[in-house]
Amino acid sequence: MSKPHNLSSLTLEPRDKIGTTASHALRRAGKIPGVVYGHGQATPISVDAKQLADLILSGNKARIVDATIGAQHDSVLLRRIEADPLTRKPLSVDFQRVTKDEAISSSVTVVTVGTPAGVRDQGGVMDVITHTLEIKGPADSIPDNVTIDVSNLGVHEHVLAGDVQLPSGFTLITPPDTVVVSVEITRALASEEAPAETGEAAPAADIPAS
Repeated sequence: MSKPHNLSSLTLEPRDKIGTTASHALRRAGKIPGVVYGHGQATPISVDAKQLADLILSGNKARIVDATIGAQHDSVLLRRIEADPLTRKPLSVDFQRVTKDEAISSSVTVVTVGTPAGVRDQGGVMDVITHTLEIKGPADSIPDNVTIDVSNLGVHEHVLAGDVQLPSGFTLITPPDTVVVSVEITRALASEEAPAETGEAAPAADIPAS
């Protein structure tokens, strides 16, 4: 059985060389190029690929972690990973320098709970239209996701971003009228509900005599 990952700190190495050639060399050496930005600074860095993988698997991906950047100590938040479209291996990474009580914006995943009544009882289909919401709040309390109970959602009903309950201290950045989840009838059911055509020919129009 593998040991659980428990990573609470990072070692980030400042790098002087930037560009494609330097980035390729870092990856061959088992390191991922990146940048730490925020508080008026942008510092090119590299991070050990295994350490980055441990961070992702540790459950701290959306959490503030302590970081050593050369001789400097900072608190950082993982903000972006660019991955190879085929291998999914990280190509570059961005960290944001933050303080724990700082209000920052973040994208959080939408998770639905329950089976909609419109799916269970009316043969409808649920569609998650918006998979992430942009919210703003304390950097040390960013949730991994936001949950939406869809149990009472009927056919032709939906949940808007403004209907989603956010954790205390967080505000919504995504436009509140954005549709997040909807339940609609299937095409087959829609065709069954469509009124049948009578097949009667329309009466001929009277043609005035010349």
